[in-house]
Amino acid sequence: MPHPTDEAVCRRLPGRTAVITGAGSGIGLATARRLASEGANVVCADIDETAGKAAAAETGGLYVKADVTDADQVEAMFQAAHDTYGSVDIAFNNAGVSPPDDDSILTTGIDAWRRVQEVNLTSVYLCCKAVLPYMRRQRRGSIINTASFVAVMGAATSQISYTASKGGVLAMSRELGVQFAREGIRVNALCPGPVDTPLLRELFAKDPERAARRLVHIPLGRFAEASEIAAAVAFLASDDSSFITGSEFLVDGGISGAYVTPL
Repeated sequence: MPHPTDEAVCRRLPGRTAVITGAGSGIGLATARRLASEGANVVCADIDETAGKAAAAETGGLYVKADVTDADQVEAMFQAAHDTYGSVDIAFNNAGVSPPDDDSILTTGIDAWRRVQEVNLTSVYLCCKAVLPYMRRQRRGSIINTASFVAVMGAATSQISYTASKGGVLAMSRELGVQFAREGIRVNALCPGPVDTPLLRELFAKDPERAARRLVHIPLGRFAEASEIAAAVAFLASDDSSFITGSEFLVDGGISGAYVTPL
């Protein structure tokens, strides 16, 4: 499927500063590339120094090493963005994990549960809490939090803590979107379907049956490309989405709308 080249992309974000967590790979890296191509100053945050530095070098941005579960590091991340570029206009709170020990509630231990909640949900709370003061002073900003289509649907092949964490991200994003709407700040939850990323490939390589059981439910008949999710982030970050806030923005290949999929 063809995707727009950098030359074809409309530059909607010139001079704006975007902080992206989990920018070293997958959706985060694709988004760093896309937002940079649209003119944004990109701050690539990742706990993996090698991957994060490579993303920043490729996009002409700034690398910040950050453990998004640590409040002090999260605050320092946004401070570095502001100190370097003079504003914080976009926060794509995207870092997350989906470890193999997060499975059915019958087998998932409390330590696995807590780790996923910390990385997937508490980190979004910390990032929103840290970035909102910048955006409130500016009277503008777009926060995009990575939830998932599993926040609006149930699966018999459960990853219980992941699912619960994404439901929390969705509810929190909706509330923040309402609370800060009249201050010029928009907050939306991006809800991707399954994306062809290293995280997904690793998960499904260990259990091909699990992959097959999921693929059959996607009307488009394939997993998403990370660049397709990045395009949705770029839209939500830009003024093209100026009347969208508090939304569950589904980019799921039709999964959530399907009862029976095509043969």
